[in-house]
Amino acid sequence: MKNKYRILKIFIVVVLLAFLLNFSLKRFGEKESVVKIRIDQEEPVYFIGEDKIKDVVKKSNPTRKIKDLEIDAIEKKISNLTAVDSANVYLNLNGELNILVKQKVPIMRINTGDRQFYLDKKGEEFPINDNYSYPCILVFGKIPKADYSQLLKLVKTINQDDFLKKYFIGIHLSSPNNYELLTNNGNFKVEIGSLDNLGFKLYGFKAFTKKYLVYQDSLKYDRISMKYNNQVVTTLKKGYKPDEHLEKDTEISNTVTGTPTVTTANATTR
Repeated sequence: MKNKYRILKIFIVVVLLAFLLNFSLKRFGEKESVVKIRIDQEEPVYFIGEDKIKDVVKKSNPTRKIKDLEIDAIEKKISNLTAVDSANVYLNLNGELNILVKQKVPIMRINTGDRQFYLDKKGEEFPINDNYSYPCILVFGKIPKADYSQLLKLVKTINQDDFLKKYFIGIHLSSPNNYELLTNNGNFKVEIGSLDNLGFKLYGFKAFTKKYLVYQDSLKYDRISMKYNNQVVTTLKKGYKPDEHLEKDTEISNTVTGTPTVTTANATTR
């Protein structure tokens, strides 16, 4: 008999707890959620703001009530925004809808002539923003997607080297598989050809600059080509007249290991 009473008590307690829990959940579900947004980024980018995120939440949950929240759907919609790299959405026990957003960081900006877009570190395209322009290296030409991976390596190498970053502000695909690096003063272009052996070509330019170009008038050159094996081919500008008082004649010793041979040619029409 005592066991029956004990079982009955346990049953009543369980039912009471279930009732209270259901009542609490209903009250909790009727509460309006408080949206808290945190936008993390590796470096300052301003493609998307909190207003845009809140707008997505508002459209997904017009009632603002916790019971109507579809967290997975909201997270997916935010993740699908073009400037968002990743998103994490969760609800805590205080009724706060926490949204953690990481923005995409452009590595380069590509202008094909028909359209412009950014490329992030994953090699994914995303559109430019009318209200914000991120400072990054510019790439011009009909760039094939197959070149994205090597272009990212090239830009990364330039950005991590203070010497190269000083010289180069852009990349141009002048013809199929023939890339040129654009210099900050625009006096000459550095031709690298294909995107193979980038380290060797960039080292060759640094060696040429330190041992030769710093003693020359950079206005004399139309093009400096690094695409040939262990050789630097320079092309003079048409009609260039050297200033003997400003220019110092200097020879490069080809006996130094890794120093490319320098060949100079007159400008030709391309």
